[in-house]
Amino acid sequence: MRSTIRGRLRAWGILGVTLAVVAGTAAAAPAEDPRGDLSPDITAIMNKPAYKHAQWGLLEIDPEDGRVVHSMYPDQFFMPGSTVKLITISGAWHALGPDHRFTTPVNAIGVRNGSTLTGNLALVAQGDLTMGGRTKPDGSVDFTPIDHTYADDVPGATLTPEDPLAGLDEIARQVRDSGITTVDGDVVIDPRLFAPPPISPQPTPLIINDNVIDLLSTPTTPGQPAQLSWRPQVAPYQVTSEVRTVDAGGTTDIQVSASPDGTNITLSGTIAADSKPALKISPVQDPNAFGRTALIEALGRAGVTVTAPPTGPNPVGTLPASYAGDPQVAAFVSPPYREYAKLILNVSHNLGANLALCNIAVGRGSSNCFDGFPVIHDFLIGTANVDPTQFQMADGRGDVPVDRVTPAGLNQLLAYWLRTPDADAFRTSLPILGVSGTGALFCTTDCPAKGKVFAKPGTIIGFDQLNQQLAINAQTYAGYLEADDGHLFTFFVGVNGAAAPGIQGFFDVNDDVDEIAVILQQEACAERSHRKAALPAIRPSAPVVRP
Repeated sequence: MRSTIRGRLRAWGILGVTLAVVAGTAAAAPAEDPRGDLSPDITAIMNKPAYKHAQWGLLEIDPEDGRVVHSMYPDQFFMPGSTVKLITISGAWHALGPDHRFTTPVNAIGVRNGSTLTGNLALVAQGDLTMGGRTKPDGSVDFTPIDHTYADDVPGATLTPEDPLAGLDEIARQVRDSGITTVDGDVVIDPRLFAPPPISPQPTPLIINDNVIDLLSTPTTPGQPAQLSWRPQVAPYQVTSEVRTVDAGGTTDIQVSASPDGTNITLSGTIAADSKPALKISPVQDPNAFGRTALIEALGRAGVTVTAPPTGPNPVGTLPASYAGDPQVAAFVSPPYREYAKLILNVSHNLGANLALCNIAVGRGSSNCFDGFPVIHDFLIGTANVDPTQFQMADGRGDVPVDRVTPAGLNQLLAYWLRTPDADAFRTSLPILGVSGTGALFCTTDCPAKGKVFAKPGTIIGFDQLNQQLAINAQTYAGYLEADDGHLFTFFVGVNGAAAPGIQGFFDVNDDVDEIAVILQQEACAERSHRKAALPAIRPSAPVVRP
């Protein structure tokens, strides 16, 4: 049971789950019941058996005047899960700027003789999260409600239609347009921008397709092999499928195994004939060697010949100390960072959140990704006017036991954004309930709050071996509630220490937290309507009668 739970729950809705049973943070309840001002519908949810030993927190504030609408343990630490990404991306948004673009150059090292370069091409990696692999024709970044990076854990993960090698193809075309048709030498990836930090998933200076291979199995007829498609297809990666189609209504259960270097991948198992295509992923073990080969192959497609063998290790030892005098022959420019922020927050992109720490550090001249934390610390104090001791962080995604937030801290951070020119851009970069990102998974039909809650969810789940049940250490939700008149409230609602007997119980907890947000949004609408009705009518002045 444990392997099934761990396999399916690492990332649900949630997306950004921590699969480790960690110590709770619940404090003793005060003598006065903090639930006294909550509606019966909310207290009924909080009093369910799943929350017998749990700790709820809730804080809703009207940022217009600072009025506290509801408050329950606002200054207590809660395990946050992926609501930590609100802090990380706020720091990156401020440090980099929403219009920042990553420019990945390619330099020609050696001697040009006509169309032949005798020497090497060096792609200098710049920490671009997508390298064009999700960029739509309008320049925005594409995503689906359940991202492909969660495909091994969450049923329903899907691919975006864009070519994950699009950025490398564009670079190759630029090299050809520069007049180079032959590279009598090698292609090398320069990964010296930053040292990959010891966090998971580990960010790297060059990232192609989120450093994974996508593996899509489509059922055929019962008894026959499933149809396999995979991407990006780069040598020496090879994929073999032993997945067979079984009768409609049968079991879909696909396993993925790979050689130690990740280049030989095998799928096995079954897929039901009436099943939708099933997506799995396999990690790229060496992103630099993978990127080197992918670029050599892209150059070949563009009409540029490279004499070095296309596969093999990345020859990092051949890189120069600097590129002074080495002409730039290509450069790939990313979409603006606000598009990356929208991707990271909407799908809870864990790699992108951890990478944000590195992006921040590099922007301050450091190759140590953890040097991003002091920048975030200073942003909280000096710009957002938020006490940073209300948060504890050791990664960018909310995946380590040290991570903690207070409801008050998150509300203050959310209120800060409303005072900035980027207020609307930041708010709409969050998942929207019933509409976009992970928010699209709830409130889909007959839901009065659809499109009116802009918020980031987070989850931490483990398996309780003693009681053979799920330990839902955290289910949290933080963002903005929009009343019918457009007025915004900031909010946090979450629970630490819930328990559930199985997968459906977890889904119920997730839905309970979302349902409380829906109730709060509807209460906000009613309150705004009542306040407007209570305002004295404005009557026209009586005419002045003159003698």
